[in-house]
Amino acid sequence: MSSPAVFVAGAGTEIGKTYVTAALTRRLLSQGRPVLTVKPLASGVPGLDDPAFALSDTAILLDAQGIAPTPAAVDSCSPWRFSAALAPDLAAAREGRSLHLDDLVAWCRDRIAAAPPGTIVLIEGVGGLMSPVTDAATGLDWLDALGLPALLVSGSYLGAISHALTGVETLRFHGVALLGVVVSESPDAPTAPQVVAQAVARRIKAPVICIPRGGDCPEALTALI
Repeated sequence: MSSPAVFVAGAGTEIGKTYVTAALTRRLLSQGRPVLTVKPLASGVPGLDDPAFALSDTAILLDAQGIAPTPAAVDSCSPWRFSAALAPDLAAAREGRSLHLDDLVAWCRDRIAAAPPGTIVLIEGVGGLMSPVTDAATGLDWLDALGLPALLVSGSYLGAISHALTGVETLRFHGVALLGVVVSESPDAPTAPQVVAQAVARRIKAPVICIPRGGDCPEALTALI
């Protein structure tokens, strides 16, 4: 029997998706629930010997799982890493590398199938739902091919309400099960994240949960997994 798996998608780029995924990972582990968290595609990742690697999404997710950043662990978490902070298709082209949706989907399915029974597999996407991941595919195509339920992460910046609702509607149109929306507080946002969360919650049926900047994962979020 396959392990339960969830895809953490974004309503946009640089909105706190990795922070939410890491916070969720830590809270699940603190509850005694085994978790495997991966980010197969990661752009803007320095080499492992670069001190800046510690600030990368891959390093943050490994740390949340209590895993030392050895070369094997890094490859196991993020097999497709690119140094340029660009969409994966552009970052791959800059390095003369190719990236294919079928390979990405197959890798994710293998990780889910190989996870010990009862392990929750969290797969963090890259960028926003419609961000390109290959020359021909978007993050939505990746999610759609996997057929997993999604957590949609939004920020609290000006315009975040529209972006979150657009993401929800996109997932609904494509038949993707939405577990909930997480509003992650954006730095220097004009309103509190709770204001954004309340505005989104009034307009959708799925749960909406708020995480303040630097805050821990609410229990209400782990209850959705």
